[in-house]
Amino acid sequence: MWHHQRRFALATLKYFGVGKKTLEYSILQECGFVCSALQTKQGLPFNPHYLLTYAVGNIICSLVFGYKFEYNNLHFHELLQYSDEIFKLPVNIWGRFYNSFPALMSLLPGKHQTAFANLSKLKLFFKEEVSKHKEDRNPSNPRDYIDCYLDEIEKCKDSEAEFTEENLIHCVLDLFGAGTESTAKSLCWAVLYMAKYPEVQERVQSEIDQVIGRTRQPLMEDRAHLPYTYAVIHEIQRFANVLAFIPPRVASKDTTVAGCLIPKGVMVLPMLKPILEDKNEYCTPYEFNPAHFLDENGKFLKRENFIPFSIHSKNGWHFTFLPPEGETLSLKRTVAIASAPEPFQIRAMPR
Repeated sequence: MWHHQRRFALATLKYFGVGKKTLEYSILQECGFVCSALQTKQGLPFNPHYLLTYAVGNIICSLVFGYKFEYNNLHFHELLQYSDEIFKLPVNIWGRFYNSFPALMSLLPGKHQTAFANLSKLKLFFKEEVSKHKEDRNPSNPRDYIDCYLDEIEKCKDSEAEFTEENLIHCVLDLFGAGTESTAKSLCWAVLYMAKYPEVQERVQSEIDQVIGRTRQPLMEDRAHLPYTYAVIHEIQRFANVLAFIPPRVASKDTTVAGCLIPKGVMVLPMLKPILEDKNEYCTPYEFNPAHFLDENGKFLKRENFIPFSIHSKNGWHFTFLPPEGETLSLKRTVAIASAPEPFQIRAMPR
């Protein structure tokens, strides 16, 4: 069933522009909204977490629901807050207790109860969206992922693929929650590192100025001409290590890893941290160092063992990110499935 759902999701997202120019245009448009919002801060300290989460969440919403929210929409803020609290549960003390004593913990108050309540609220919202789509959709002109899934339900009524409204809601939950959480937190780390390492930020800005200038937005096709910037993006992913482990896998056959037998059918949780801090691959694994992804000629160096959760481009060349006056930024992280920096404030100074 999972294979059918995954194959359908990938095909549908590709249909709506993932990996194509159409989605890039939507992302650039959203980046313009972010820059406008940053302008309104007038160089005063603010927490970038919400702004970046709204931007990423809107891209996901456009793909899944067919529309976007205004950044000041209270309902949108609540949905993203629900998702954030849900993703914190499995790795905090409440989640661990619940995993060990589910029958007992289901009777006791705590943050696990809040997370489950939030999950119910999210599912209710998605269910309402599905109902709206059923009322006004045009099967010959699907607008988004939900429309396409509803069409698939009709096509696969008698198959074993299990395309159902219940599974649709869970798939939407995955796309909305996991898609927003991982990307938004990666961007938060990017902003923090730029403010924390001004010499890196200056070099990125210099490269972008030379290759692109300041009159247009960076495009994915510019990537090959921005080796240092691309190396910085990779180093942010490596050093931030947003996802400490990737989702569970099951061994498809008997195999041996580092002398340890892993029988067929055993569940495996690959840990990314030791891979991204491999001393044999990175000269300074515990330091933020973009040179890890540059060769001796300053060209981008692709590393085969580099497998972070995701890689993103960013659009902040209009601004210089600085810490608040007289403050030193911390690189401490929150505890969650997708780890973010602890709440911090920065100043976005127009260039």
